[in-house]
Amino acid sequence: MDPAKTSADISAYGLTSAQAANLLRRLFDAAVASALPAHCVPPALPAPPKGRTIVIGAGKAAAAMARAAEQHWTGPLEGTVLTRYGHGVACDRIEVREAGHPVPDMAGVTATADMLRHLDDLTSNDLVLCLLSGGASSLLVAPPPGVALEDLQALSRSMLNSGATIAQMNCVRKHVSTVAGGRLIRHVGPARLVTLAISDVPNDDPAVIASGPTLPDPTSRQDAIAVLQQTGIQPSPAIRAWLESEESETPKPESCGKVDFRLIANPQMALEAAADAAAVAGYSTLILGSALEGEAREVAVVHAGIARQVRRYGQPVTAPCILLSGGETSVTVRGGGRGGRNCEFLLSLTHALAGEPGIHALAADTDGIDGTEDNAGATMAPDTLSCAEAAGISCSHALAASDSYGFFRSAGTLVVTGPTLTNVNDFRAILIERAVLDKETSA
Repeated sequence: MDPAKTSADISAYGLTSAQAANLLRRLFDAAVASALPAHCVPPALPAPPKGRTIVIGAGKAAAAMARAAEQHWTGPLEGTVLTRYGHGVACDRIEVREAGHPVPDMAGVTATADMLRHLDDLTSNDLVLCLLSGGASSLLVAPPPGVALEDLQALSRSMLNSGATIAQMNCVRKHVSTVAGGRLIRHVGPARLVTLAISDVPNDDPAVIASGPTLPDPTSRQDAIAVLQQTGIQPSPAIRAWLESEESETPKPESCGKVDFRLIANPQMALEAAADAAAVAGYSTLILGSALEGEAREVAVVHAGIARQVRRYGQPVTAPCILLSGGETSVTVRGGGRGGRNCEFLLSLTHALAGEPGIHALAADTDGIDGTEDNAGATMAPDTLSCAEAAGISCSHALAASDSYGFFRSAGTLVVTGPTLTNVNDFRAILIERAVLDKETSA
């Protein structure tokens, strides 16, 4: 190691497990902080209109976005936003409603209807400010005619367990809704519509974020049907009948006119913030990608291979360093265990590395909730596997049962933050302490 790069975080041959976990947690915190609404909403606000300003929106960050908007707004405003239970923030002029996520519930149905009432009788002098972030697809609940909430709930559960990508899930959601997939535009009438969005989707596709309620939809109902066929999901008869009807088709670009959509935070920004924090600690970084998708356990195997190559051969970067990646993996549930996609990734990484020395990792969701559990994610150290086995806990059995939460809870390395009030998707950081000496690799 170059002595000039030595910092308080780096010892002669690396870090203890506790030191590594603390460093990785600081990188995660830096990533989250870069996407907080208080930082990214104010610079993107439009000028006040001549008439009324109506604030609507949904997502895990929606309440915090609304708070930031009203604190920096010079004129009157009103409206309603929806967020997940436990993600609410007190606002003075904007009503905040909480509802179910990732499975929609009746609170979401009622709150969505109430939100839409703010859009009655708008004029060309009025402004509708729509605040969107990850989670809105489940919170904005407006079932089409003939489709019951129970139908949507069953569909959501099936998609969440199917291994479908977020783009596939949102394609279906857009066609089984009366607000998603551009349909919210029709409620605005002659008013100006401006959307501020925090991206939680790979490649920041505006039409996928929050299922694109304020943008024309490039997908078709045939695409939605194809997704259900590809994933083996059997929707209710009511949903199938709706999708087979031309009424389920979403608005297309030629019918929507000009839209004002402003992306204010995304996964790449978060990874760059983490890289900056790593540099302060004396570590170089390699960002593998901000839009990685695929089965969480398979993505982890690839990451493990890259980490080994770095440590053993100094390729494509030289250790000590930190590999960073983001995106949204998926999980095909194979057993009766508990855990989200970040812990699933980390469990598979633990299994693939098989105790490789000098490698530590953290995987967590930037919204603070991994799947449906109470943790954001977890950390892993070189001795995590051996310690678990000594305690009679099998990593391979946990993988087979989809019980990543149980594994890391037993290991005592869960990362618990509570709701962060933002969402720029998954965050993964792998710390590689130093390159292995030639005599070690040849042994």
